[in-house]
Amino acid sequence: MADGGKKGISLGFNSPVVLGFALISLVALFLNEISNGLTNTMVFSVYRSEISPLFFVRLFGHVLGHTDWKHFYSNMMFFLLIGPILEEKYGSLDLAVLMCITAVVSGIVNIIFMPTTVLLGSSGIVYMMVVLLSASSIKGKKIPLTLILILFMYVGGEVVNGFEAQDTISQLSHVIGGICGAIFGIVLNLDTKDL
Repeated sequence: MADGGKKGISLGFNSPVVLGFALISLVALFLNEISNGLTNTMVFSVYRSEISPLFFVRLFGHVLGHTDWKHFYSNMMFFLLIGPILEEKYGSLDLAVLMCITAVVSGIVNIIFMPTTVLLGSSGIVYMMVVLLSASSIKGKKIPLTLILILFMYVGGEVVNGFEAQDTISQLSHVIGGICGAIFGIVLNLDTKDL
C-alpha cells in the first residue's frame, strides 16, 4: 500500500553554518579538555606571536575556542537563537563571510591594542549577530530606533564595562563585534539609492 498521505516529523538541518560552527566549537572544547589546554593555545585563541601558518589559523580559529562549558554554553545559547534567523535572511555563504570578517577584525584589534591578552570565544560574533539582527529591520533609508538602542545598550555597555570590569571577559571583542554588526546591517539593508 502506498504511503501517499502519511505524514511524519523529521529533523531538518536548517542552518548549516550555525550548526556547523556550534559543532566545531563543541569539538574544540572537547579537544581542549583532553589536551589540557594545548589546542586552545595552538589553534583556538589569538595573541601576539610570530607570523606563521598557525598565526593565520588562530585569526579565524579563536572564535571556535572556549575556556570551559560555562563559557561555551553562554555563547552558544545566543548564537543558536539568533544565528538561524540571520542565516535564513542573508544566506549561508554571506553569514559565514560576515562571521569570518568579524573574527579576523576582532583578532587583529586584540593583537594591536591588547598585546598581552589571549582572546578566545565566539562572543564577538554573538554581538555582531545581535546588532545585525536589529539592523535587519532597516527599511528604505530609515535606520530603526531599536538599532540605536541596541548599539547604546549592548555596545555602549561594553565600553563602560571595559573601563570598570576587572574580569577576563574581552569587552573589546564585544564592541568590535557590535560595530561590525552595525556596519554589515547598514551595508546590507540600507537603500542608498538617491542619497
